[in-house]
Amino acid sequence: MENKLKNKLKNLPAAELLARGREIVLSRKVRTPLIMLIAAALVALLGFLYLKSQGVDYRRQNEILSYLRDLREIDARWDLEVLRARIEGASGKVRPADDRGARAPELLKRLQQSAAEAGSPVLNGSLPALVQAFSQKIELINRYRAANATVTQSLGRMVEFDNEIAGLVRGAWAGFAQRDRLVAVESTSALLFAQVMRYATDPSDLQRKNVELFAADLRKAGTGVPPALREGLARVDTTVEQILGAKPVENELFQKITIASAGPRIDSLTDAFSTESADVQSDGERYRIYLIAYAGALLILIGWLLSKLALSYRVLESRVEERTRELTDALRQLKESESQLIQTEKMSSLGQMVAGIAHEINTPLAYVKNSLGSVAGKLPDVKQLIVETNKLLRLMEDPSPDPARLQAKYAGVRSLIHHFAEQQALAELGQLANDGLYGIEQISEIVLNLKNFSRLDRSKVSSFNLNEGLESALILAKHELKHFSVKKHFGEIPAITCSPSQLNQVFLNLINNAAQAIESGAGEITLLTRMEGADHVAVEIADNGKGIPPEIMSKIFDPFFTTKAVGKGTGLGLSISYKIIEQHGGSISVDSTVGQGTRFTIVLPLTPPETATLDDQQ
Repeated sequence: MENKLKNKLKNLPAAELLARGREIVLSRKVRTPLIMLIAAALVALLGFLYLKSQGVDYRRQNEILSYLRDLREIDARWDLEVLRARIEGASGKVRPADDRGARAPELLKRLQQSAAEAGSPVLNGSLPALVQAFSQKIELINRYRAANATVTQSLGRMVEFDNEIAGLVRGAWAGFAQRDRLVAVESTSALLFAQVMRYATDPSDLQRKNVELFAADLRKAGTGVPPALREGLARVDTTVEQILGAKPVENELFQKITIASAGPRIDSLTDAFSTESADVQSDGERYRIYLIAYAGALLILIGWLLSKLALSYRVLESRVEERTRELTDALRQLKESESQLIQTEKMSSLGQMVAGIAHEINTPLAYVKNSLGSVAGKLPDVKQLIVETNKLLRLMEDPSPDPARLQAKYAGVRSLIHHFAEQQALAELGQLANDGLYGIEQISEIVLNLKNFSRLDRSKVSSFNLNEGLESALILAKHELKHFSVKKHFGEIPAITCSPSQLNQVFLNLINNAAQAIESGAGEITLLTRMEGADHVAVEIADNGKGIPPEIMSKIFDPFFTTKAVGKGTGLGLSISYKIIEQHGGSISVDSTVGQGTRFTIVLPLTPPETATLDDQQ
């Protein structure tokens, strides 16, 4: 059939074939959105019937009714607690608060969550007012408890002070001449105590004025009494002031709590919710019948569509496999190219440093050359001293030496030794040897750092101190930094688990960039290391160069992006550095101001996370 269709299409004129092609494309463009619209409508109708058929969630309903009952009980207990505190307030003993009321905020939160999940219009419309009523009552209860505790504790102290004042009066009775003052203090204190007790049960303005009058009389009577009694009276006066300040607040809060009951609101809400649940259950039974019929029709339609899809699945599967193979090959080639680019960037950096490193090696070589030349100049004198000394020793070993020859030889050796001492030849030879050794150590250090940087085993992971890595990078970049001031602020940081070669490349790249960013003048580069939290280390590399313009700040880590002239840079340095830090589980950020300088901040974990891929860089 397919061959017949092809032959038929070949026999059609080109204009008619083009027209039919346009009709097919147009019909596909119209048909696809129409099919999606129909499918969405069918699914939406199914969802609508399903939701309507759910009826009442009895578990949710019982849960909501349980929350309402608990809240009703808490409200009643609060009212009982306030009344009991009101009646027993003058006892001077603080009754522990009923901590079951502390569950009210949590119960309200759960009730709101359950109401939102149940989708009850009654609850959603009434709950905000109920929550507000409970919030107000919780605030009033907490404030009332605090005021009541202050009043009750102060009354308890008044009872103690009554006995204390009596004891202080008795103690001062024998040694105080003006006993009439003591009698006045004791009687006034007792009267004040009685008035305070009355005020605790009847906080009227009249009782308050009586308390204030007796408190003033007690202060007046306490003038001139012994110091211990005067201090006790001061404590009594302070406690009375606390009662006068807290009792009106307590009384006002009691009045507000009396009219702020949430119980009736809960009762009406419970009745309305129960009625609503019964109506919902009746509607759910009717929609359940509709759902069963509609679901049967959809199953028939879905079966027909599945038979159509099965025909096209095999073609699609073969196309997916082919595309997967292409993507796999492309990914492998991309990884190979990435590895080559990283090594190219590294060799490019080394190439730029060759001249500077050669200059740095020439300087210690000069130490070695000059030292060895000076030593070679001193060797004939040393050789002559050894020869003359050997001759003197042979004359001294002769059993019958010639005194004149022995004396002459001894004088010659002594003259040579004296010459060596005057010229300080031995000390000079030691210093020349030290200079030569120092030069060789400098050459060895440069070569070692160069070797560590350029080695190819980049995936080797070991324990490494970042301070050492920065020192190594400074040595390799010494020629680039000879005109700048380098400030090092290395903190006490532990070694981290990392790939040292990779991090050395990052440090060297950032240091070289900092040097190249300083155009002229007093250039300064600052290196800083510090702890970042308990398990991270931070490295900052800053310069006072020209800075990075804001319009290119977002591009500096992009591959091949560079502001340098052609041939001066590959544009891969910062991109590779970013990826190295990212693969160590760290982060790199930049802060720059045009005309003031740039600061790169690297944060690395002490131990890379399990998701780190240190072996990806080859």
